Amino acid sequence: MFLIAITGGIATGKSTVAKVFKDNKVPVIDADLIARQIVEPGKPAWHQIKKVFGDEVIQENGEINREILGKLIFNDKELRRKLNEITHPTIHRTIFLQVFHEFVRGTNYVVMDLPLLFETGILLDFIHKIICVTCDEETQIKRVMQRNNLSKEDAKKRISSQMSLDQKCEKSNFVIDNSGLISTTELETKNILNILNLSKHHWRIRFYFILGIGAIVFVILWLNSLFKFVPISYS
Repeated sequence: MFLIAITGGIATGKSTVAKVFKDNKVPVIDADLIARQIVEPGKPAWHQIKKVFGDEVIQENGEINREILGKLIFNDKELRRKLNEITHPTIHRTIFLQVFHEFVRGTNYVVMDLPLLFETGILLDFIHKIICVTCDEETQIKRVMQRNNLSKEDAKKRISSQMSLDQKCEKSNFVIDNSGLISTTELETKNILNILNLSKHHWRIRFYFILGIGAIVFVILWLNSLFKFVPISYS
């Protein structure tokens, strides 16, 4: 099994691309969804956030007030770092568990929606191919303003907190420009989907995995036979 990552900037359309894979029965692991799940009321990350950021980020129903928390962290790099320290280890651990589950199921490849793939760098060594979803700057700003009900200045702050889209595109294997029609984005995604479906890379991965397991078993058996016949001296 091999891993594919979808990345890009805030509001560039990563979910649109991920949906095409989902609709074609490809497992998709959504880092943003996991990030929301691990901060549900009563969970360890929720308690840590409440302790660090105070009751002002907790709503009456106990849920995290994402709007207030967002304003705090995007106006303060240190607070953003603290939030990442709370959430990222659990997010990455959950991702690894979901990937392992798909490996055991015999899945050929898994797509991971990872907005901060390049920013964290933690999962990069495990990725076979990277898809970057981009759009022009003005379109991105408008989308962030509309989606999060932000001023233009606040929208720019959120965008600038991430690596630039140009840098992400340079580091990626595929680039999808989502500035125009959704149908065009979906068509480009399907073309990439077809390329990945034809790949035999998952067989190579499984071969090396089996080879590695075989080598471990051989070493264990060899060591067992070695110690079994070592003469014991009682003098």
